[in-house]
Amino acid sequence: MATVVELPVDLFKGPVDPDWCPGCGDFGVLKSVQMAAAANGVRPENLLVVSGIGCSSNLPGFIHAYGIHSLHGRSVAVATGAHLANTDLKVVITGGDGDGYGIGIGHFIHAMRRNLDVTYVVMDNQIYGLTTGQTSPTTTLGHRTKSTPAGNVEIPLNPLAMAITCGATYVARGFSGEQKQLADLIAGGIAHKGFALIDVFSPCVTYNKVNTYPWFKERVYKLEDQNWDPTDEKKSLEKSFEWGDKIPLGVLYKADQPTYEDSEPIFKKGALVKQPLGLDKQIFNELIEEMI
Repeated sequence: MATVVELPVDLFKGPVDPDWCPGCGDFGVLKSVQMAAAANGVRPENLLVVSGIGCSSNLPGFIHAYGIHSLHGRSVAVATGAHLANTDLKVVITGGDGDGYGIGIGHFIHAMRRNLDVTYVVMDNQIYGLTTGQTSPTTTLGHRTKSTPAGNVEIPLNPLAMAITCGATYVARGFSGEQKQLADLIAGGIAHKGFALIDVFSPCVTYNKVNTYPWFKERVYKLEDQNWDPTDEKKSLEKSFEWGDKIPLGVLYKADQPTYEDSEPIFKKGALVKQPLGLDKQIFNELIEEMI
């Protein structure tokens, strides 16, 4: 096993300062991603951060690494293509609950069932923040929002249960109010071989006045304090439904399973971008000329 050389966190400080609302949980997530990359010894030139659309999806612009700010709900699809083209890159996907669990849920499910070796950090504020406060797929029942003034009537999606049942092999929940633990969870996801989901409670201080920092602080507890075993899939699935007075943080589920890349023979020759095209110069030039 290669030795991991931890890097300075400041190495990942982006040239542009974040412009989120003061107090937004996404500040803590950004710092935790930087800390996680540093802890894993992933240099900026070997890290790609991909996002969709939303407040949290601005994150790639605030970190020193390769970044793609893609289309709404398409971050996982774009990240999949980039990762399969260059499997030597560490790919981290960042976005919100609306982007990932709403319009992007189809890509989310299929990436998990393939067990792609990527890390997905979802800033789950249980509201649509960028569009000023409508219900999202994780908004709780009865929550009054701009789009549901009489209270939300839709059952919220459970991303952790979905991840466990759809094939993700590292499923964790963090809280931006517990930054050290969150950084460790993301670092674990990056180091894990397979699809890693870290669902993060990242309070929207402007539009969600229910699921606030104090609200979470009164309810969350750490699984590692209870000697939790994340390898039991059935118990992990049961734990994913724990909600209310007690909400667990930490690694709920972890498994060692073959990845898509392990099963695809073409990757045995290395990253696709480093493999020869198998075309001579004349044919290559003819193809380029035809396309332009």
